[in-house]
Amino acid sequence: MINFNIDEIKSKVTNDHFIISNHARLRMDQYNINTDYLISIIQNDEIIETYPSDFPCPSALLLGNLKDSKYHIVLGNCNDHIRIITLYIPSIDQWDNFRIRKSRKNETKSM
Repeated sequence: MINFNIDEIKSKVTNDHFIISNHARLRMDQYNINTDYLISIIQNDEIIETYPSDFPCPSALLLGNLKDSKYHIVLGNCNDHIRIITLYIPSIDQWDNFRIRKSRKNETKSM
């Protein structure tokens, strides 16, 4: 299993070892987030879900903050770089405290 290390992710981003997908760029434009803001969000975030079997790189969902807004960022943690896949503002209707999917929370309760 892949061990996601938030410090490693932050280091790669700080050292400019990241790629922003076209989809993520569209979302950044939608939310008026420039690259400096994106880096700031990643530097102040936490990993809330991991997807170790994703291809081409294991990926993770991060929760970050910027200017009193919550953002989710999906990124791939590749060997030599981070791939920013997408970002969005999570809906309170779908997320409990922006960290736990409400559908998954309900599935866990029914087990």
